[in-house]
Amino acid sequence: MDDETLSEWAERRDTRIGRLRAVPLVPGGSPRGSHLNPDAPRAIQRWNGHMWEPHGFAVNLAETKRILFPGTEAAPASGPAPRLGPGTGRHRKPQAPE
Repeated sequence: MDDETLSEWAERRDTRIGRLRAVPLVPGGSPRGSHLNPDAPRAIQRWNGHMWEPHGFAVNLAETKRILFPGTEAAPASGPAPRLGPGTGRHRKPQAPE
């Protein structure tokens, strides 16, 4: 058998300490996807090595993402969006600049 040693297991467990997760606060069963109920408040929980403990609170999905993923805000697009050629197909190609 390829069992890991206790020290390897403890090291793997300790790397997860401090990890955060968000739990939607909605009535009934909690939704499976984070995009469901984007305006619902969320409890932020922190892993302490043995169990998830309360860490904070967010009022909606946007604030939750700022807490869980700091510094990953999308950069503004550079320049205007390309103009699409005539037609209604979904595979239209951008026009060449004039």
